[in-house]
Amino acid sequence: MTPADLADLLRSTAAKVLVERGLDPAVLPDEVNVERPRNPEHGDYATNVAMQVAKKAGTNPRELATWLADALSATEGVSSAEVAGPGFLNIRLAAAAQGAIVRKVLTAGVTYGTADTLAGTRINLEFVSANPTGPIHLGGTRWASVGDALGRILAAQGADVTREYYFNDHGAQIDRFANSLVAAATGAPTPEDGYAGAYIGEIAERIVAENPGVVDLPEDERHEVFRREGVELMFAHIKQTLHEFGTDFDVYFNESSLFASGAVDKAVEELKSSGKLYEKDGAWWIASSEYGDDKDRVVIKSDGKSAYIAGDIAYFHDKRARGFDLCIYMLGADHHGYIGRLKAAAAAFGDDPDTVEVLIGQMVNLVKDGAAVRMSKRAGTVVTLDDLVEAIGVDAARYSLVRSSVNSSIDIDLDLWTKQDSVNPIYYVQYAHARSCRIIDNSAAFDFASVAPDFALMTSDREGELIRTLGEYPRVVATAAENREPHRVVRYLEELAGAYHPFQSDDDMRVLPKGDEPVTPLKSARLELVKATRQVLANGLGLLGVSAPERM
Repeated sequence: MTPADLADLLRSTAAKVLVERGLDPAVLPDEVNVERPRNPEHGDYATNVAMQVAKKAGTNPRELATWLADALSATEGVSSAEVAGPGFLNIRLAAAAQGAIVRKVLTAGVTYGTADTLAGTRINLEFVSANPTGPIHLGGTRWASVGDALGRILAAQGADVTREYYFNDHGAQIDRFANSLVAAATGAPTPEDGYAGAYIGEIAERIVAENPGVVDLPEDERHEVFRREGVELMFAHIKQTLHEFGTDFDVYFNESSLFASGAVDKAVEELKSSGKLYEKDGAWWIASSEYGDDKDRVVIKSDGKSAYIAGDIAYFHDKRARGFDLCIYMLGADHHGYIGRLKAAAAAFGDDPDTVEVLIGQMVNLVKDGAAVRMSKRAGTVVTLDDLVEAIGVDAARYSLVRSSVNSSIDIDLDLWTKQDSVNPIYYVQYAHARSCRIIDNSAAFDFASVAPDFALMTSDREGELIRTLGEYPRVVATAAENREPHRVVRYLEELAGAYHPFQSDDDMRVLPKGDEPVTPLKSARLELVKATRQVLANGLGLLGVSAPERM
């Protein structure tokens, strides 16, 4: 019996109890809340449903809780139900009912934890979208991890997810990038507003090698060659780096295409015609302050040129035209103003502002030997994705960046994430998977196939804790999807590993026969529990894009 199964049982039982006493079951919530108590002595699960609805039903919480306890105690699968405090209900499940969780995991396999909650919902998930003017820095790397994990989690709930990279190849930053390449190629000083770092010289050198005589071209032609090929080379590097990091995109959308196709002009004219833009001081404005922005924003400047937000408006319009029900933008720490602007754009086109969701990611810092790491080998002033992977590897990089809420800044201690022991969170989780694989592999030497497991025999606290933790996984994934919080999966995996390691290390919980011991129904049940644990660890790591090694 999973927490979801118990919640259903509680609701149906409560409805029956209320009806039997002439009270209205309509007061019950659609879903009864079931939690695992912090203190295991209080039971396997607890609920406050009696305290929630007693007054509405016309009774008091302890009385309703007592009725529920009596009814539940007589239910198959429930060992006991006791009233606590002002009306809490503490519930213990029968061992066999808990063991059913193991069967459920093994039957579902890789689909355990998936659902169809978001089936039929088309989601455009835009993340990273770093300017093609340099390697991806740590902020972009955080989104590469979190965005990819979030896409997997949303898909696990049935959503049709399109991962999209908005390729910023239009605007002043591209000109500064081209000017920096030209300067490097001609031996001139880096422009004051330009880009520095060894990668600039490397790209410039390659462009010169592939375009003999390019530095002797007229200034405009030379600039165009360095702009076009520099962006192409830089973006090819970005895509390759992301691919090696395990993050790939379904769509790479060029910002310049919005201007070249006339999409920006068309979108602006549509909003002018519908009265959603207003004119002031010779410019056209959108009322973004109505949606949380600190002020209204200029869309078309007084000189007739498009402001940056014009491209954002056209881009959103394009996403909706492609049939997406929800547009999620994952932006950096300095982009809070975009929330109001993008929601205003949605409203201006007649959409619900909630069609737009904006996640803001905070800063990432690297620490080594207690001091901040601030310089990159190739990029100069910023630390990059390549630097992080070189220091701790892809798995640790992805895991460490997803581990905390994006609303908080994080410090990644390079010394911690390279340790090969349980202090390192990813080692702790991956080692739990590897240990379970070893037990399963070694079980082949025994005749487990001929002995049916009896889950009712698994009555110890260690077994119960591990089984109940397995049962929590679907709810964790659903909550992570609903709240857009992949870090919940990470923390769950550490909790699961924390329940598994003591179980396997306890000689009283031995799975494999020792000496001349026979395979017993209890040992067979424990082997099934180990297999279920391995499955859930693999499923969870898969949602994070992190490997589940069989040996360590």
